[in-house]
Amino acid sequence: MRADLVSVLRCPVCADGLELRDRTARCGQGHAYDLAKQGYLNLLPSASTGIDGDSAEMVDARADFLSRGWYAPIREALVESLPQVERPLVVEVGAGTAYYLAGVVDAGWRGIAVDVSRYAARRAAKVDAGIGSLVADAWRELPVRSGVADVVLDVFAPRNAAEMARVLAPGGTLLVVTPNQRHLGELIDVLGMVSVDGDKERRLVESLAGFERVERRVVETAMRLDHEAIEQLVGMTPSARHVDRQARAERIGVLADPMEVTLSVTVSSWRTVRPPRVPARARHSG
Repeated sequence: MRADLVSVLRCPVCADGLELRDRTARCGQGHAYDLAKQGYLNLLPSASTGIDGDSAEMVDARADFLSRGWYAPIREALVESLPQVERPLVVEVGAGTAYYLAGVVDAGWRGIAVDVSRYAARRAAKVDAGIGSLVADAWRELPVRSGVADVVLDVFAPRNAAEMARVLAPGGTLLVVTPNQRHLGELIDVLGMVSVDGDKERRLVESLAGFERVERRVVETAMRLDHEAIEQLVGMTPSARHVDRQARAERIGVLADPMEVTLSVTVSSWRTVRPPRVPARARHSG
């Protein structure tokens, strides 16, 4: 991980800023975090051990599915939604394999990928030198300095509004991708996948208290997925935990090959409407 990317991070213990020395990120209080051999930093507090992120199998399925370009329209919409800023920095929470973040970095940005899964962090660290990959919990305080991000990116990921607002620079943008009712509708019932909550709009607004939506666009297209792609798609989602692999294969086997499946999401842009409340211990971190 590059030194300029480590410089926007902060210690998860004391909230002091981090600096990279050799292959170790250190804060002024003496806390140290070694880069993993795969290039990522594990900044999960020790009390967080045992948190479950995506498994190696789920991450592999995600990487394989996304590499085939089925969700490229989402990535393109995100890039089109980026603001114009100098030396821009984006932080993605729940970044997974950094597929979407890679598109933003290709547009000239630097990126921080945050995910609780070390398997995802390993993948993200190898995507581009402009991406700094972290193992961290998006539900807790992010190990990122206050006010450094021009954009925070959230694609089908947990939304910790207070922390996302804290790390955003004044006037910064939060980009959120959420599934619509039609998203993967052809697969949900037959494969026992988790469906989209009909009350998702209210829950989205409530989860982003302190933000106001300034723009939104619907991205919808038809994908012609073969059985292998459908297996990868289901395998990368939380639904993979609810249906065992054998049962999943049997259900997929009765589907048309290929099969038309709807991609339908909303990409929305948000801005803060009031200064975020910064915890007292974090106010000195900058």
